[in-house]
Amino acid sequence: MITREMIIGDIIRQHPATVPVFTRYGLECCECQIADLETLEHGAGFHRIAIDQLLQELNAADRH
Repeated sequence: MITREMIIGDIIRQHPATVPVFTRYGLECCECQIADLETLEHGAGFHRIAIDQLLQELNAADRH
């Protein structure tokens, strides 16, 4: 399960099916060096994305 405290880079490496979700939200995390340092919650807040909705979509993508 993906949580708000997880590091974005770890999410992408451990759950590659989530990449299209990040892209849909305009988050080019695969190309961002900060992804290896930043939590999902911080990144979502910085980009003004609703964390609960993002989490729901990331976890749904990971289940399929």
